[in-house]
Amino acid sequence: MFDFIEQEAAALVALQRGVAHGGWCPKGRLAADGPLPEHYLLRETDSTGYRQRTKLNVRDSDATLIFNTGVLDGGTLQTARFAQTLGRPHLVAQLDELAQEGVVRRIRVWLTEGQFGVLNVAGPREEKRPGVYTCVAALLDACFRSSTAADIDN
Repeated sequence: MFDFIEQEAAALVALQRGVAHGGWCPKGRLAADGPLPEHYLLRETDSTGYRQRTKLNVRDSDATLIFNTGVLDGGTLQTARFAQTLGRPHLVAQLDELAQEGVVRRIRVWLTEGQFGVLNVAGPREEKRPGVYTCVAALLDACFRSSTAADIDN
């Protein structure tokens, strides 16, 4: 079972697929586009900032999957740094370098080899990288559809 933390797109896919999700969010359930809905099972940090939330989500997971386009920067870069500092496995899925099938294959192999129990999903905000929400939701949905070993090996 995977426990999605962070990234609203990941939580939505988890809800749709009946996969457990959770994690941390800033005090007041703050998000760039307004408060996060209550159906996302998140605990609030003591801070309204994103840094504490990001660090706790990395700390409380077995691995972090980072989606990105362009230069790794801002909070997305900070997520990768927290993963390195805390000794947590992480994968940066650079969405502008591979076709969707290649990204899905790479993620499936990493998840299969790692056998992580709790997965933190992170990435840039929609306002910084327009279209990333829709892309991440589609990729996660594709990653967690029933797959066979042939899907991973091809």
